[in-house]
Amino acid sequence: MERCDPKDLHPPPFVALERLFSASRPLIAMIHLPPLPGSPGWRGSMAAILDRVEEDARSFEAGGLDGLLVENYGDAPFFPGPVPPETVAALSLAVDRARKAVSLPVGVNVLRNDARSALAVAAVTGAAFIRVNVHTGTMFTDQGMLEGKAHETLRTRRALGPEVAVCADVLVKHASPPPGVTSEEVARDLRERGRADVLIVSGSGTGRSPDPDRIRRVKASVPDAPIWIGSGLDSNSAPDLLPLADGAIVGSALQRDGQAGAGADPVRIRRFMEEVAPLR
Repeated sequence: MERCDPKDLHPPPFVALERLFSASRPLIAMIHLPPLPGSPGWRGSMAAILDRVEEDARSFEAGGLDGLLVENYGDAPFFPGPVPPETVAALSLAVDRARKAVSLPVGVNVLRNDARSALAVAAVTGAAFIRVNVHTGTMFTDQGMLEGKAHETLRTRRALGPEVAVCADVLVKHASPPPGVTSEEVARDLRERGRADVLIVSGSGTGRSPDPDRIRRVKASVPDAPIWIGSGLDSNSAPDLLPLADGAIVGSALQRDGQAGAGADPVRIRRFMEEVAPLR
């Protein structure tokens, strides 16, 4: 009888972020897409959206960001579960345009919580990572109760084949946890049971900074996991927050007038990167 190699009995390794990012503390810029086909705000020009994606991507690369995260930000109100085919198609075009425009790693987040579609987009475009708002457990949101589907997400990733990093939120913003749930417990479940490659700690909403002590507590509970800041990082908050984390997703601070969804602002990008350079 052929003997089994003991290493084959252990869970597969986590995705190594150093293979995706050259920076030890990567800064990921948000590409907030305008309303896509089928959403209430759709204005009828996919070509204009793709041109905007390319312009934003090039501005972020020129400004020194380390990666991009494409998100259907303009599609509110969001589906609580699977998004329709037209959204997946539009996101695939947008991620593909961003990947062709720059050499940075590109990720995708399908709001509100469609990890399966995000993996499908990644598989056909070559995206390097996905963001999953609720990967394990449950959260109460404006879409109702969202349930994590880590079991489905990781099996889908294995079936599709891409080595895509799963970046999962620890008590995602714009949501409330069940009573008694702590960030530390959620973080441990995300890492040890949900097998998330990166944990994301955000504030209560878009543009709002997380509590520094919460980042510390999450980091202490899962010391082997990369921790990213998921919202509210700007020139004012960076000195207190960035040294505590292993990376960050940056949105509003890099966009016109500091507004999420307004498009990349080269002046703001340059100023922000100059100010955070000593912290990296």
